[in-house]
Amino acid sequence: MVSVAVAVKGGGNGGRGSRRAVKWTAENLKADHVIFIHVFPTLTCIPTPSGKQIPIKQMDSNVVAMYVEDMKSRLEEIFLPFKKLCKGKNIATVLLEGDNPATSLVKFISDSGITSLVLGSCSCSSNCITRKLRGPEVPSIVVKHASVNCNVYVVSKNRISLKSAISLPGGGKDFCLLTERGQDAWMKNELLPGFSSSSVECGVQKSFANSLVKHPSSMLFRHKSHKSNQRRLSDTISDFHPIQRSTSQFSAYSEQSDVHAEVEQVRLELRKVVKLYNRACEDLVHAQAKVHVLSSDCLEVSNIVNASKKSEEKLRIMAVDEKERHLEAVKEIEMARNLLSKEIYERQIAEVKGIQECMEKQRIIDALFLGDGRYKRYSRDQIEVATDFFSETKVVGVGSYGKVYKCKLDHTPVAIKVLSPDASDRKDEFLREIEVLSQLRHPHIVLLLGACPEIGCLVYEYMENGSLDDHIFSRNSNQSLPWVIRFRMVFEVACGLSFLHNSKPEPIIHRDLKPGNILLDRNFVSKIGDVGLAKLITDVVPDNVTEYGNSVLVGTLCYMDPEYQRTGTVRPKSDLYGFGIIILQLLTAQHPNGLIPRVENAFESGSFSDVLDKSITNWPLAETKKLAQVALKCSTLRCRDRPDLDTEVLPVLKKLADFADASKKVNETISAPGHFYCPILQEVMKDPHIASDGYTYEHKAIQIWVDRYNVSPVTNQRLQHKMLTPNHTLHTAIQAWRSHVISSRT
Repeated sequence: MVSVAVAVKGGGNGGRGSRRAVKWTAENLKADHVIFIHVFPTLTCIPTPSGKQIPIKQMDSNVVAMYVEDMKSRLEEIFLPFKKLCKGKNIATVLLEGDNPATSLVKFISDSGITSLVLGSCSCSSNCITRKLRGPEVPSIVVKHASVNCNVYVVSKNRISLKSAISLPGGGKDFCLLTERGQDAWMKNELLPGFSSSSVECGVQKSFANSLVKHPSSMLFRHKSHKSNQRRLSDTISDFHPIQRSTSQFSAYSEQSDVHAEVEQVRLELRKVVKLYNRACEDLVHAQAKVHVLSSDCLEVSNIVNASKKSEEKLRIMAVDEKERHLEAVKEIEMARNLLSKEIYERQIAEVKGIQECMEKQRIIDALFLGDGRYKRYSRDQIEVATDFFSETKVVGVGSYGKVYKCKLDHTPVAIKVLSPDASDRKDEFLREIEVLSQLRHPHIVLLLGACPEIGCLVYEYMENGSLDDHIFSRNSNQSLPWVIRFRMVFEVACGLSFLHNSKPEPIIHRDLKPGNILLDRNFVSKIGDVGLAKLITDVVPDNVTEYGNSVLVGTLCYMDPEYQRTGTVRPKSDLYGFGIIILQLLTAQHPNGLIPRVENAFESGSFSDVLDKSITNWPLAETKKLAQVALKCSTLRCRDRPDLDTEVLPVLKKLADFADASKKVNETISAPGHFYCPILQEVMKDPHIASDGYTYEHKAIQIWVDRYNVSPVTNQRLQHKMLTPNHTLHTAIQAWRSHVISSRT
């Protein structure tokens, strides 16, 4: 099996030289396999989309391997035009990595044992100045350092150079140049006279043929040698005169006439021979002249053939270029078709998604209107009767969505929020509020009792003490809240927020947390309401990542997260900003505009007590400062700088709430009736239960007791059973007493 390696290069002069070498190999060398070799520079850096070069040492090995594979697949396209020039042959491609192409080629030849290497040369287009600047070309370096067992062919525009792998008789190497005519004679093994086939292998015959074509007048050496022979023959004839004299002397002793006749006959024959010789010399001169003329004609024909070959090569190059352009045009058309198909597919997917979203929305609406087991569905007549046909005397609040009415449904005080007819754009918020609130059950989230989707009504539990905003600014003759209740409210709101943020399967972001949306029941227990702007987050963005979204901003400006305003991206910590502002308002009873810098300046100047609410005179400064510091951390500008609600904020607020409860219990012990205290804990009971001994205890305390013991903690007698019964009467009395105490303080 004979293999020939061809070094190729893509683009420019290198591409033309490579095509010339491949074409010459296909036409003149008989090989079973043709190996195309391309050398590309050693990979040291990987470019980024921004144009920056990153060293491969700093990149992941998998990324580098992927980039190398992609680069090699792109380099394989260099071989496409050369493969078409060698149709019908077994073709292999090799990509070598190295900064010096000549060194890489020499090493590959030596390692693979290839016996024939063809290189293209474009030296004809360069001059001595560029050669000096660039240094020695790749072909010259390969010829100089190639293996002794490898034939190296250098194909240029006007000649083919060969470094033979067969040794000359003198033990050296022969490196010869072949013109196109000498090349044809050599490739066809047409031996010149006087040269054996072995001289062809060493290049001697080719050199002789080359010189013969270039200098046809060298054939005149025969004519010159014939002239010298003629002169020598004339000298021989002149030598016959002394012979004649010697014969005359001898004729004195013999017959003189016979000898004279013979001499004359010899002279005549010699003259005839000389004439024939002269005629032969003239014929030789004429023949040499004809050879000279034929050589000139042959040179002209050779020049015409060379010109034809050059024009043919140019036409072939043009044909290859046109074919490449055609292929590029076909690729562009194919890419355009693929893009069109992709756009059509994406549009179809978008249409399908839109249809699915519409169907899902319609399903939700139908489910809401047809009834849902998670909340009670009221009829239009029930709402109209409960509100006295939406009487203005029942109105307790007005918002952008509509009016809120206080009334009774099922013998229970409720607040009915009615969507106004001109607020049809709030229909989505209304449906979202039903969807969200119907799934939520938490002590600090306003409870949704029912809805009437027919006229856009939501039925909530009634909150007797209104909103936190009314108490901060003492609206509607509301008295200022004690610091104990404020500390507890902060903790309760944080618990409600934590519940929303940790809801499953997706977290819920309120997006409009403000004092007006925090409602208080008759015992001043705070609950978060108005979740119409709440958003279910399916993919929470990390706090340390800034992502820009296209969502429409919703909420109240002073309580809105600055990062949410800037980027449009909402995340759980977005609610912490409004929560921090609410804490600062509970401490200072001031408007939110510019509140953060005022509190920060008060901390820096040591005048923190000056910004606190003046209506409260017994602020615990140490604990109040801790609460204010938590509020400032929650209201920082960047989400990544805000603390975590569950791990950092809630533990601190829990301690402050416990501190407030302890202070409250100290005050309660002074005026509370004795039967309000638990016999075990000696504290006012929150959930009184009756045991089998007839005494009332705090539920948690007596439950733990009966789990451990079988005797009464008061009488020390054996308990008949371990069942516990709620004491509703005492519970109502304790709640009424606490409400009275709170109202008297406020």
